[in-house]
Amino acid sequence: MSTEASEPPAAGSVTPPDRSARARSFNAAAAQYAASRLSYPPALFDALEELAGRTLAGSRVAGVGAGTGMATALLHARGADVLAVEPGDGMAAQFRRRHPGLPIVRGDGDRLPLADASLDLLTYAQARHWTDPARAVPEALRVLRPGGALALWWNTDALDVPWIAEAAERTDRHFGLNLSAEKRNVNARVADPTGCLDLTRREIRWSRRVPLDTHLANLGSHSVLLTQDEARGAAYLAEERRHLLTVSPDGVVEETYDVVLLATAPAAA
Repeated sequence: MSTEASEPPAAGSVTPPDRSARARSFNAAAAQYAASRLSYPPALFDALEELAGRTLAGSRVAGVGAGTGMATALLHARGADVLAVEPGDGMAAQFRRRHPGLPIVRGDGDRLPLADASLDLLTYAQARHWTDPARAVPEALRVLRPGGALALWWNTDALDVPWIAEAAERTDRHFGLNLSAEKRNVNARVADPTGCLDLTRREIRWSRRVPLDTHLANLGSHSVLLTQDEARGAAYLAEERRHLLTVSPDGVVEETYDVVLLATAPAAA
């Protein structure tokens, strides 16, 4: 589901890591991920209920690629009967540490360890692009009950904010990737090449204010940083600190995001 840059890598860039290496990279930095990664706004879950045609309260929901449990905990707080599905050792350990009362099983979206027709809602938060849609879509249809819904969402940088657009351009140049396009150029056809699902797209703008160190730690928890040579990653973060102190000299960063939601009830329901 992710798309790499269509242009050649920038001068001095390294060979982009493959998708499987990027997917595995989070386990070694799970604590940093849990401490610095951004969450999701309440409006996202309002939109999810609207598009899925059901309330979260009382629904049987599985969160695939649950990571450290940010989305799973929010679904639980809305009254859902949640089950987390996570393939990585490090991320699963952080999940258990942070959410000891929530159930978690090991697995991924291509081979769900779930019974047929057992769910009202299957969700992917920041995780669908680590799956193979040709396998993941049939798996989703298998585990959803009649009338059940699939939802995937991910945060994207608000590129109409000048300093955020400039930072995104610096990142793309440094790593020789088009990371902004990788997140934004995901439509229903990319998410579901089988054409089995009638996905509706919604975008929700939101923001958070965080210390500069938290902002940089969040950047450092992304797979493109985690799979780089340590010196190269450190140089990038040092350069970002220098730039951002000109934007936020008080050391507090106003981050603005558009969370993209694709949700539907399966067409076969």
